[in-house]
Amino acid sequence: MKKKISGGLPITETPSNFDNLEKMSVHELLVNINKEDSKVHLAVRKAIPMIEALINKIVDKMAIGGRIFYLGAGTSGRLGVLDASEIPPTFGVHDRIVGLIAGGEAALRRAVEAAEDDPEKAWKELQIFDINEKDTVIGIAASGTTPYVTGGLLRARENGILTGCITCNPASKIVEIAEYPVVVVTGPEFVTGSTRMKAGTAQKMVLNMISTTVMIKLGRVKGNKMINMQLTNSKLIERGIRMLVEELNIQREVARLLLLQHGSVRKALEFYRKQNN
Repeated sequence: MKKKISGGLPITETPSNFDNLEKMSVHELLVNINKEDSKVHLAVRKAIPMIEALINKIVDKMAIGGRIFYLGAGTSGRLGVLDASEIPPTFGVHDRIVGLIAGGEAALRRAVEAAEDDPEKAWKELQIFDINEKDTVIGIAASGTTPYVTGGLLRARENGILTGCITCNPASKIVEIAEYPVVVVTGPEFVTGSTRMKAGTAQKMVLNMISTTVMIKLGRVKGNKMINMQLTNSKLIERGIRMLVEELNIQREVARLLLLQHGSVRKALEFYRKQNN
């Protein structure tokens, strides 16, 4: 899996394929950024076997009450927190996927760069959650060298906890530490070293794949619908009404009353079918 990198630099730190960016027109900049972005989904596709191996292990752990913890710093940390924060409203699952970012909540809005240099900090934070062998820790680091992430991942593995990672550098420390590494080789960034670009896009895609697939396999989706979504706004209530109308072939007002009475599409479906069997 390891690849020799020219000059000893991680792939994500190697010089851009483009130069003199400041001399490009707006159109040229957009076309060239898009050209680079088009490589990301192909790189993710190559990583599907690695993603699949990790998900299969996670599903087994989650089925017995386990949780997923994302560890990251900077952009990687923000992406992990974002993915975790979207699970409750989308799938109605609380506190089962947790995002931890170096520097804490303050780092979501502004850079707290030095926070990522402490290799013991993440493990201390994981212990607050009473982490145990049912859980999974996934380190997210484009470079694969972030001490906050690699340190936490190493301690987790030492304690018998399932470990995975998402990185864009195959010859990195995190790949050696994680039991189930996911390596998406996106190449040099359009702006040299700016891993918020292709690497960040790849990480977001992989996180989407992991959390969505896990939730589907745990029964949080029926057909292709989010039947466990939280009814937190009018748009989602309307979506839930449509689901009930389509699934049960009932009048819209009946569907609305069912949904509001039971609080979720799943519970409304279960009640209606029980009453009409």
